[in-house]
Amino acid sequence: MSTQGSDVPASPRALASLGERQLVSQVLGPRYHGVASFGDDCAVVPELPAWPFELVATTDPCPEPLVFSLGYTDLYYQGWLLATINFSDLAAAGAEPLGLLVSYLLPEGLLISDFERLLDGVDESSREHGSKVIGGNLGDASSTQLSATALGACHHGHRMSRRGARAGDSLVLVGAPGYLWSTALLKQGYARLNDADETAVCERALRPVAQLQAGRMLAQRHEVHAAIDISDGLYPSVEALCSTNRVGAVIFPDAPVLDPLPLEVCRQANVDPFAMVQLWGDWTLLVAVEAKAVPAVLNDLRSADIACHEIGSLRPGDDICVNRGGTLSRWSGVDAERFTESSWSRTKLRDYLSGLVPPGPDHR
Repeated sequence: MSTQGSDVPASPRALASLGERQLVSQVLGPRYHGVASFGDDCAVVPELPAWPFELVATTDPCPEPLVFSLGYTDLYYQGWLLATINFSDLAAAGAEPLGLLVSYLLPEGLLISDFERLLDGVDESSREHGSKVIGGNLGDASSTQLSATALGACHHGHRMSRRGARAGDSLVLVGAPGYLWSTALLKQGYARLNDADETAVCERALRPVAQLQAGRMLAQRHEVHAAIDISDGLYPSVEALCSTNRVGAVIFPDAPVLDPLPLEVCRQANVDPFAMVQLWGDWTLLVAVEAKAVPAVLNDLRSADIACHEIGSLRPGDDICVNRGGTLSRWSGVDAERFTESSWSRTKLRDYLSGLVPPGPDHR
């Protein structure tokens, strides 16, 4: 029986029916479209009189880290990650960190010694990023819930955002990807390195560092048109830049992006290096740069010992493609969008690895 034209209400929909990006565009967008920085990695506080800076702020929770699934269950690593996640958003704005506000909701049975390890991780990560904890909240809950708010400052006219990219710009990946998932492959038996090299890889995964220095350097260059923090993976970051700026993109999957150790892990595990580059967890930046300025930008960053690689370009239209050997094909990349089945909170380690490693003998 048709209900066309009737007053039968539509069934209520849950968050999962949209996913994070449609929630932002369809639910939050109509409410907050008038906010100048809506959709960026950092919010901008309205201009302060007689102050030569813009104050920016970002807030993010820290779910259970992937490294917990690899046996590294010390709360120190979750504390470290909590700070890094938030400082990475400041990096995408080109901001100088001013401080970190933290919120700890913890079960009453948590050992004080474990709480102190959590604090150690937050404090040491903050110091590594040139900042410190300046306040926060402590409360009880049935399970551990961690979140933080990072405050930063940008010189007027030098704040980066997701807006401003244009067709013809080059896409530059800033930072060294692949260490987190190399650690997962090593610990699951897909590859082996000598003790010193494995320790080096794991250390990068356990204590990732946000690209704050790179962000501040890039923000000073007028040829850098837009930037975004890669938190859910490379594909959704490219997609976000493209949709925000109404352009398409061509990605070069054969660009030599990985450092030698992650590349060796890929070789042993028979993993396509580009599949590794796409994954999240290493807190890199994606930057749109005027094409003619790319050599100078790369040289400046590398002179400061910051890894960076040109990985694609923006073009008119809305297609996102990969270029393999001169052949263009539509790119449907790896995603970790929240409120969807691909979100890390719902997808187990084995599911990710099965999509990364070609079928073959069980290495574990």
